[in-house]
Amino acid sequence: MAEFLGLGITHYPLLAGTDEHMAGLLRWTLTDPDIPESAKDPSTWSSSMQREWGDDGGRAAAAHHRAALVEGLARCRKELDEFRPDVLVVWGDDQYENFREEVVPPFCVLAYGETEVQPFELMNKRGSPNAWGMPDDTTFTLHGDRAASLALADGLIKEGFDVAYSYAKRDGAPFPHAIGNTQMFLDYEHAGTEFPYPMIPITVNCYGQHAIARRGGLARFAEISGEQLDPVGPTPARCMDLGAAVARTLAAGDKRVALVASSSWSHAFLVDKDWHLRPDTAADQRLYDAFVAGDTDTWRAVTGAEIVDAGQHEMLNWFCLVGAMQELGLPLDWSTFVTTDVFNSNKCFAVYK
Repeated sequence: MAEFLGLGITHYPLLAGTDEHMAGLLRWTLTDPDIPESAKDPSTWSSSMQREWGDDGGRAAAAHHRAALVEGLARCRKELDEFRPDVLVVWGDDQYENFREEVVPPFCVLAYGETEVQPFELMNKRGSPNAWGMPDDTTFTLHGDRAASLALADGLIKEGFDVAYSYAKRDGAPFPHAIGNTQMFLDYEHAGTEFPYPMIPITVNCYGQHAIARRGGLARFAEISGEQLDPVGPTPARCMDLGAAVARTLAAGDKRVALVASSSWSHAFLVDKDWHLRPDTAADQRLYDAFVAGDTDTWRAVTGAEIVDAGQHEMLNWFCLVGAMQELGLPLDWSTFVTTDVFNSNKCFAVYK
């Protein structure tokens, strides 16, 4: 009979960069000419945001934010090593990587074998050095399990989920960073180069109506003023149902399986109502309080429109995890919630066992 561990982590890309660049998204946003000057004026920001921003554009606060994230990741890695999984099943968003104009499925099982990943590819293009001082062309091997991936996809289809599957990443596009960064951050000390566990990634169309319209999320207000929205992504409730179906499918086997949600929560660059300056912490806090209380009814009642309004697109990965944990009856053992105004997104870490 299968055994399970549940983990929730972040794949915040700027954690892989240096402290100097960690608030880079906010600094980039502040150069948008269509954001009112009054909104960009730090004197109008909350006291907590002003403290984080400081007089150095968030550089000093970045060290404290990094420490909190690394501590959460270390706790999750410790639990992973003690559990000794045969495989990790990871829910992560596709951010205009494999999901492009040709096809955008709601869910896709990546049935990859051994795959070489260039973890710093996007950072190199943006001129951001990596936090480890490694060569720009560093690669690591993501250990896939094609047979187990195909068996999972087969089981999900029999469960009524017409999931897509993929044997190889898209040519000319970066490897899905939600998946690559999961390995890199769970092996933070070695930047993912010594991670021993095989992985079955399930990519989720978290960006939905913005998947193609914003090509992964980042956009100036001039670019989105007349945007043609894409069809919506899967609903939060549907993601919970998928998580439950994954749990049922795997429960019939005999593997030790770690089920992992990989994403931050509200993202500033998706919160249009706040000029992309800060995450919607109030919306995140409401769901975190319900999360800690085991109130899955509140989570299931969330609508796709509410997710988009709060910039919580990537949280659909966590809805998959919550659905799986509810199906398995696995209790929340530990969690922590790291809030920020300056570093783009609030982050949650969690362990179910």
